[in-house]
Amino acid sequence: MENLSPIMLGFLGSLAAGSLTAVGAAPVLFGRIPSRATRDLSLGFAAGVMLSASFFSLIIPALDAAEPMFENGAMPAAIVCVSILLGMGTVALMNEKLPHEHFKTGREGPEAASLRRVWLFIIAITIHNFPEGLAVGVGFGSGGMEGGLPLAIGIGLQNAPEGLAVAVSLLGEGYPKLRAWGIAALTGMVEPIGGLLGAGIITLSEPLLPWGLAFAAGAMLYVISHEIIPETHRSGHQNRATLGLAVGLVLMLFLDVWLG
Repeated sequence: MENLSPIMLGFLGSLAAGSLTAVGAAPVLFGRIPSRATRDLSLGFAAGVMLSASFFSLIIPALDAAEPMFENGAMPAAIVCVSILLGMGTVALMNEKLPHEHFKTGREGPEAASLRRVWLFIIAITIHNFPEGLAVGVGFGSGGMEGGLPLAIGIGLQNAPEGLAVAVSLLGEGYPKLRAWGIAALTGMVEPIGGLLGAGIITLSEPLLPWGLAFAAGAMLYVISHEIIPETHRSGHQNRATLGLAVGLVLMLFLDVWLG
């Protein structure tokens, strides 16, 4: 693994993380579907992992990368702040312009009557998962194994409950078990695309490093706030979801310090 380029590491790391979406969705094949409370606990865990990764694996390294480039102490902070907002704004724009559906609130974005329901779901999950792959790729592109491994493990851990949530939601729409699992597994395969893009951009242009790290963090923060946390609070399981978030946050912090 040490002989691989950062771009290849970014691709393989995000591929491994995305593949855990399929692993998480596997219980639907055997009829062992956890309760809604357990699923909200798991999604809260996913949110905690992403929140911790955004700050400790992306935003702080972005500040560290920007500081040597400028004598003015305000510039690194300004670059990171602007990049976070750009990342959040980009995903918000995708969320607004691409036709898609949320599992609870129905269709959003432009009218797309010709698109089948399954493709609306796939587009929605693509919006959700792409920033995660981008973050893993940026981590490997900027710091090799040391920079990317904690992110890949953390994102992989939170992909498992997300995969289960997707598959269970599709079962509720009447999809057969195997097809529901297959679609959930497919949604995780957008992450290697994001990983390849993130690692490639950062590897080819070092001055873009702080911008890329903070941009990926902003994209993840938007997903946490707009998608995951509201989903965990819709069915009255806020306490379990918050417990999951706390565990995910400290576990990702531990992994980042231990492996980084």
